[in-house]
Amino acid sequence: MSFELILQDLVDSVPKAIGAILVDWEGEAVMEHCHCDPYELRFIAAHKGIILAHLKEMQSAAQIGEVVDVLVTSDAGYLIIGCIDKDYSLVMNLERDCNVGFAMYHFRRSIADLKKEMI
Repeated sequence: MSFELILQDLVDSVPKAIGAILVDWEGEAVMEHCHCDPYELRFIAAHKGIILAHLKEMQSAAQIGEVVDVLVTSDAGYLIIGCIDKDYSLVMNLERDCNVGFAMYHFRRSIADLKKEMI
């Protein structure tokens, strides 16, 4: 399955999903699928590196283990950020009334599919 199909399946499987984007270590878009202006999703994804860097600093200091994924909640919606490997991440943007548990299930399944595709 291609990156494109994995992202399309993720976004289309989760009601109220706005989009998902695969990004590299520099925050550059590799592939995206969204129901919005792709620029908005690319902008959000480019900043995910800042969030992950801070979390990794905390994980190092607190010795809590490796960060796998993180859910950011705002009054406007949710952002899920997940590590595929040391160089690539998946970012998904969701509307506020999305079923987060359902979204996390599909997000993690997509991370596993992306890892297989990168081998």
